[in-house]
Parts: sequence; C-alpha cells; structure tokens
Amino acid sequence: QVQLVESGGGLVQAGGSLRLSCAASGIIYGLTTRAWYRQAPGKQRELVASITWSGSTNYADSVKGRFTISRDNAKKTVTLQMNSLKPEDTGVYYCNISPLGGSEHWGQGTQVTVSS
Repeated sequence: QVQLVESGGGLVQAGGSLRLSCAASGIIYGLTTRAWYRQAPGKQRELVASITWSGSTNYADSVKGRFTISRDNAKKTVTLQMNSLKPEDTGVYYCNISPLGGSEHWGQGTQVTVSS
C-alpha cells in the first residue's frame, strides 16, 4: 500500500520561504511523476509543479521563478522549495504520485498560510 506523508507547511509572512517535503512508502511500480497540487478555500485543486522520473519539470505560471520542485528517486521523496511567497499562495498543498500506467496516490495535505 502506497502512502505519502507531507511535511513543512506553516505560517509565513509575504516574501518569506517554506520548504515542503513528501515521503513515499510502499511498493511503487513503474516510472512515476511526482507533483504538488494546492487548493485554496472555495477554489478547485490546481497543479503547482510536477517532475517526471527523468527530472523534467512543469510549473504553474503563477509560481514560475519562485518555486522549485526536486526529487530523490532513491529516497522516494519530492521537495517543493517556495520562495517569495504571496498571500495568494495560501492553501492546502497535496503531494501526488502517478505511476506510468498505474493508479495515482495522494497525501493528506499540509496547510500553507501566507500573511500580508
């Protein structure tokens, strides 16, 4: 059974930084894409950043130049470094793993709050 556990959320002032981490456990078959999504109050969940097995990255336009996603395949972890945070970055951040040809899994979410 695959489990994802996020850590690193919290409260930060605008302009500050946070680092989110997500550790995967269990047997995961196939090449995986790792990603971070977020959901703000009253809004739909949206993709923040993703990274493929080979390291190709994709970012939402709103976070380009401020956020960096990285992964450690040996440790099965993915990290989201968030700099120059804005109040509109506030939300619950979810870790996602999508094996090629397999079922995706989600973490329980971690709250990020950016005060103005």
